[in-house]
Parts: sequence; structure tokens; C-alpha cells
Amino acid sequence: MFGGLAKTFFGSSNDRYVKSLGSIVQKINALEPSLQAMSDDELAQQTTRFRDRLAAGETLDDILPEAFATVREGSVRILGMRHFDVQMIGGIVLHRGEIAEMRTGEGKTLVATLATYLNALAGKGVHVITVNDYLARRDAEWMGQLYRFLGMTTGVIVPNLPDHERRAAYHSDITYGTNNEFGFDYLRDNMKYDRASMTQRPFAYAIVDEVDSILIDEARTPLIISGPTDDKSDLYRSVDLIVKQLAPEDYEKDEKQKSIILTEDGTERIERLLETAGLLQGANLYDFENTQVVHHVNQSLRANMMFKVDTDYIVKDDKVVIIDEFTGRMMDGRRWSDGLHQAVEAKEGVQIEPENQTLASITFQNYFRMYPKLSGMTGTAATEAAEFHDIYKMNVVSIPTNVEVRRIDEEDEFYKTMQDKFIAIAKAIRVHAEKGQPVLVGTVSIEKSELLGEYLTQEGVPHKVLNARYHEMEAYIVAQAGRAGAVTIATNMAGRGTDIKLGGNLEFRVEEELAEMPEGPERDAAIAKIREEIEVEKQAVLAAGGLFVLGTERHESRRIDNQLRGRSGRQGDPGLSRFYLSLDDDLLRIFGPDTMFAKMMRSNIGDGEAIGSKWLSKAIETAQKKVEARNYDIRKQVVEYDNVMNDQRKVIYEQRSDIMDADTVGDVVIDMRAETVNAIVAEAIPLNSYHEQWNVEGLKERAQAVLGIDVPVDQWIAEQDGLEPEDIETRIREAADKLIDDKSAGLAPETWSQVEKSILLQNLDHHWKEHLAMLDALRQVVHLRAYAQKTPINEYKQEAFAMFERMLSAIREDVTSTFARAQFQMAPPPGLPELPDFLTHHFDPLTGEDDSDDWDAATFGTLPQQMPPFQIPQPTGEAIGEDPADWEGKVSRNATCPCGSGRKYKHCHGALVA
Repeated sequence: MFGGLAKTFFGSSNDRYVKSLGSIVQKINALEPSLQAMSDDELAQQTTRFRDRLAAGETLDDILPEAFATVREGSVRILGMRHFDVQMIGGIVLHRGEIAEMRTGEGKTLVATLATYLNALAGKGVHVITVNDYLARRDAEWMGQLYRFLGMTTGVIVPNLPDHERRAAYHSDITYGTNNEFGFDYLRDNMKYDRASMTQRPFAYAIVDEVDSILIDEARTPLIISGPTDDKSDLYRSVDLIVKQLAPEDYEKDEKQKSIILTEDGTERIERLLETAGLLQGANLYDFENTQVVHHVNQSLRANMMFKVDTDYIVKDDKVVIIDEFTGRMMDGRRWSDGLHQAVEAKEGVQIEPENQTLASITFQNYFRMYPKLSGMTGTAATEAAEFHDIYKMNVVSIPTNVEVRRIDEEDEFYKTMQDKFIAIAKAIRVHAEKGQPVLVGTVSIEKSELLGEYLTQEGVPHKVLNARYHEMEAYIVAQAGRAGAVTIATNMAGRGTDIKLGGNLEFRVEEELAEMPEGPERDAAIAKIREEIEVEKQAVLAAGGLFVLGTERHESRRIDNQLRGRSGRQGDPGLSRFYLSLDDDLLRIFGPDTMFAKMMRSNIGDGEAIGSKWLSKAIETAQKKVEARNYDIRKQVVEYDNVMNDQRKVIYEQRSDIMDADTVGDVVIDMRAETVNAIVAEAIPLNSYHEQWNVEGLKERAQAVLGIDVPVDQWIAEQDGLEPEDIETRIREAADKLIDDKSAGLAPETWSQVEKSILLQNLDHHWKEHLAMLDALRQVVHLRAYAQKTPINEYKQEAFAMFERMLSAIREDVTSTFARAQFQMAPPPGLPELPDFLTHHFDPLTGEDDSDDWDAATFGTLPQQMPPFQIPQPTGEAIGEDPADWEGKVSRNATCPCGSGRKYKHCHGALVA
């Protein structure tokens, strides 16, 4: 009660915090007249002055008002846009490492320029992270005009960029790119074999655009780099044929968890079917020998019973193409992990492509927590404020709108069946469209989009469908969704980042209608005419009530619904939003209140009737909160498990960096050899044991197998009475050291150093890859220990630590053994090991969805035969010069050599020479 009274009189803590920033905004505004009086050159020189002041000891906070005022004045001159005061508040919030929640249309892209410019003055680089490549390119070019005017460099990271361009982009003052690209570059850099080929520099500051989408929605999905394994296509097809013979009573589905398990009868039935097909070892499906078959059966069950065509994926050009559950976009070439994609391919009868093995992995949580300062912006973050603070230690600050919101959010309408709902939706759309009001319709799947399209066709309503099948037109369709009478159906509100302007978008109309018209007075007149038409149309749309946003279903997250609503009512425009629901909707069916709710609805609503009440809307919100809590638990669990791996990842990556940076790694190799000798002796001669208990023969065999030397331990014992284990260890170590010294004596010191680095890195990477596979397998089974009253995450930590210790021991032994067994001869220094061909994945542990198909053959290798070929970019003579000595670092090592020989650069002019 008292809290409510205090909030009424003093405002919420958010309101008070925003109000406190007003004094800084006043200082910024007071500087505006003096900056307006400067010439362009004087304004551009501000950057140099600011950097000098920072070098002299001032802080970023000291120069914030002047820097922000400089950016605002530069924006007015270059972009024709002046930052509002609320945008200045948003900029301060971003600079302080917090999340600025600003409604759609409030100009978040422009807000980011303030904090980006200020932090870039420090010279450590600023990363601006967006949700897709289109926005990264658009914002880098659009806002880059302002940065270049102020004397700063801008780079953009997109897939398949050559290494030298990628490195240059990262060394710019400001770097734009997608979350996937930044994360994968971090993993790729830690797979490189020399420091010079790494692209990123140490992290300093990042601004995450659409921060809820990247740090919440996509944070269930680790980033994974993997390489191909053996082809098991026949096994997938055989298992698929067997699974299709199962009846519904043979399995139990859990749609909440998107999982499926066999019943007892189903297990017996599938055992007999597998036995008949010759795929079962023994009589029990769950015998150790059948582990692989069980895995294939489980994935085939999920593919056949849980994943639906035109909802989770589509079949296009004889390929299974995933549909992004958040945006509805078609994710060409991207694949589910863990054999699920192959199971779906078998189900659909298309070509099955081999599985992949994990080579490197990281979650977004652990990637973004490496930034010393992290901030973000979005239109919808308040509902996830607790998670942002728990995981990322970031506060959410709601920034007031520049103009009061005039959109009307109406109560939801409920119908008994989906058919009744769609009939009502089609009629409502026709009514609003006929009076000239644009309508934006949000659906949750392609299937629903096309079904609604059929209803609209029956009603005679012209419309455009924006979903995965037509994503090429995405930006254009969204931009023109505000035209009078326009009806646009969007799957999960694809096209975020593109403004819906009432009356239409000038830039897109000019591009479409005047593409062939040359520059000149005639084109200028045509543009002026289009501008007039848009203004007239805008007034008509405003009179009709602005944009009408219609949701055909509630999403499992309130944020996605709010994103859809937020497309209407930008910058004080009028608007309307309403959601239509039915008892057949997935959210109500799976997560809604149970039988009483459903029975009451079915018995009290007639066919075609609609009801709406705050009580029902509250019930929906409760269901959404349940789903949000479940998804948070999933993301939290992903973080808990990855935290274990993260500590180990840091050790391995730091070890790799130390090896690459060291002039010589001889001491590391000697230490590894000494520890290996110690382990071999300790194994054969237990602590405080008698001579009779020593395993002398075993010691000799191990020394020969690992160290490549014959050690006459029995002779030593006979010659010296009271020989201690320490003496034996010393003698074996000296013999092993002499063997390696003799081998290295015939090679130049720099050659031997290169050999040592190469062997160390190859062994480190091989064992880390195997360790990742074992951790994946451990995580799949550790949850079963809950049945023994044990906490799975604690069991995982203990097992993972023990496995890591064993891996380090195996690395030491393998490195020692490699040096002992290998033969070395005088030759040019060996090239550093080549990276394998690999795929990048960003998959969801809950649904298996993947949204990353960045083939890296352009930089690291050739493409497997099953993937569609593409051309490795060939640099031109102008870009790299004519002298082969200048080509190093500019030409991809796997690209064709520019000399015209037809060979790869690494085998021609790029070959390493002594």
C-alpha cells in the first residue's frame, strides 16, 4: 500500500533514475549554440581534441556532454536528423552499460551513435551487434557517414569475408556485425595456429541491438563449429522406415518439452522390428552395443512425430530448410544438430548429408560476458529484466517516448475453434482495409499465414504474405505495410529493424519506380511528386486511425506480442491493436489453464461467437509467464553447464595463445616429458612399495612405447643396492632427454622450434575436440543420475573435471610420444597445421533449431562434396599489388594463387620457405 502511494507521489525508481539524467541532457543542450557556430572542419577536429584530453588523464564521463553534443550536431549536418532529448537519455544509459528500452520508432539506431562515438574515442574498438546481416550492412553504411565525418573508421563483419578484410574491420574504431559472426570469429581465432592470422583484438565495449532477441531468445542456442563425420545415410533410412510403422500407443509425446519417449509396448515392438532388419545386437534395445541405434531411433521419433513440414521446416529444391521460430525466416542451408536434421531428411525422402563433430563451442552468455562493458537496446526488455540482471548484470531502463503514445490496445477476442477465428479475422481485415486503414497481421507459422491468405482471398481482400518463402522481399514489404488499405501478413513479425511509415516509404518507392531514371531535374521532380503522394496518403491513413495490428495468436513470450503491437503508434501516430484467440491455439492447448477453463469455454461460446474479458486475458498472460519461466530455466541450465566447459575452454585457449606467442616452447615440451616420465614410474612403482612389488617389466614396456627407449631397470637394480624410485625416474628422464637432443641436433634451432609448436598445437586441438565430444555425451546422460537422488549439474562438474585432468595427462603423454617416435630430417620448416573444413552451427538444445550456415572454406579449407559449391573470392591485382612478396595476409591460403598457376596460394607463392 505504502509502496503504491510512494510511486504515485514520487514516481517509480525507473522514473526517478531517468529524471536524474535530465541535468546531463541540459549540459548537452547548453553546448549546442557553440557547436552550431563551428565550421565542418572545426567540428570534425573535435575527435582529435577529445582523444588528446583522454590521453591527458580525463575520463569518458568527463567529456560525455561535449561528445554527445558533437554527435548531435554532426548528425544534423550529415544525416539531417537531430537527436531528441529522450534519445540523449538513451545514449547515457547505453554508455553506462545498461539496457535502454525504447519503443519502436523512437530511433534506437541513432541513439547508438552517441555511446558508440564516445567509447570509440578510447581507441580500443566498439562492437555494434545486430540480429541480421542486412541491418549490419545498412547501419554501418548509414551511420558510417556520421562517423567518417567525425574522423572515425567503420568496419562491417559479414559471412565469408576474407581474413585480411575481417581483420581490418575489427581494427576499425567501430565494427558492425551479427552476434553469430562475432561469436564464431572468437572460436575461429582460437583454432588458428599463429597470432598474425587471428582477426579479433581484445574486447572493450559492445552495444547489442535488439538485445532481447540476441541475449534472451537466441541464448538457448550455443555457437558450435563442427566438422563432418562418417556417412550413415543407410542407417537413417532403415530406422525411419521402422519408426513409421509405430502406432500412437507406442510412444508418449511431451509438446511442452518437444520430446518423445517409447512406451514399454513400443520398446518391445521396435526391438522386434530392428531385429528383423538386422540392426539390433542381442535382444535388448538398451544394451551398450545398441547405443548408436537407440540414438537414431530417438531422433527419428522426434523427426516423424514432433516436427511438422511448413511449420518447423519446408522442403525446397530437394532439401530440408529450417524455419526460424522467432522470425519465420527460411534459414537456407542451416541444420539441426545431433542427427536430427538427417532424421528429418530421411523422413522426407531427400538426400541425407553426413553428421558433424564438435570442434569448438561457446554460449552467447559466456561470449558476451567477456566484454568489460556491455549494453543493449530494444523495444521490449522489461519482462526479462530479472534475467538480464542475473546473467549479464545489466539493468533495464525504460526510456519515455518523445511523443505520447496514442495507440489503442484492445482486449483479446476468444473463439471456440480456429475456423471461427479465421473467419472473424478475415471479415475484420476487410472492414478496416476498405476504409483505407493499413493492417499488419502477425501469425506464428507459414502454415497459418497461408491458411489466412486463403480466407482473405475468399473475402476478396488483396494482401501480401511476408514469411520464409518470400524473405527476399522482406524489407520492402515491411516498409510499405503502412500504405492506405495495405494488408500485410507477417510470420512472427519478420523484418524487425525496418520502420513501417504511414503512407509508404520514400526510399523504397524511389528505388522501385525510378531505378532506370538518370540523375537530373526530371528525377528530382519525380521524387518530389512521390513525396507529395506519400504525404497525402499519410494524412488519409491518419484519418482512418493509423496502422491496425492484428495478432492471430498469442506467442509463448509476451515480448514477441509486444514487438508486434509496437509496430503501430510510432512517434505519436494513432494506432490500434487486437489479438484473436481460439481454444485450438498451441499456447492455450499446451500451456493454458486445464480442463475447467476449456470446458467452460466450449459450453458457453456458440459457433462463430466471440467473447472478451480481462479475466481471460489474465489467464493467457499466466500461461505466457509459465512458458517464459520454463525457457529461462532452460537458458539458465545451458549457462550452468557451459560455465563448467568455459573454465576449461579458457585454460586451453590461454595455453594455445602462450604457445603461439612464445619464441620457443622447448621448456613446455621438457616439462611435459618430465611429468610423463613421473607418471610412468609412479604407475609401475607405487608409493612406499617394496622392490618385490615393482612392475619392472611393465615399466620397461611403457618406456619403450611412450618414450621410445630401452631402460634396463632390472640391471640398474642389480648394480645398485637400495635404488630409489627417484633415481630410476632421473635416469629414464635423462635417457629420454638425450634421445630428443640427438634428434634436434641435426635441425636448425628455428626449424626445431617450429616443429615443437606444430606438434603441441595439433595435440592440444585433437584432445580438446575429443574432450568436447565426451562432454556432449556426458551431458546427454548425466540427468539420469537424478533418479539416484544426485544433482545432475554437480555430477557433471565432478565428471568433467576428472575428464579434463585425464585429457591434460593424455596431451602430455601424446606430445612426448610423438617427439620420441617421429623421425626428423633437414628440410624447410614445416608449415603450421591446416585447419579442417568445418561448419558453424547455432542450434537450440530444446528444438534443435539452427540459424547459422557460414561455410568457412573461403578462409580455412575446401567444401565437402555434398554442399553447393561457391567461388572463393579472388583478390584483384589492384587490391593486392603485383609483387608476390606483398600478397601474404591479403590472399586466402586456400584461394587460387593470383599468379595464374592454378594451384592453391599456400602450395604456390604462399608456401612457407626456410
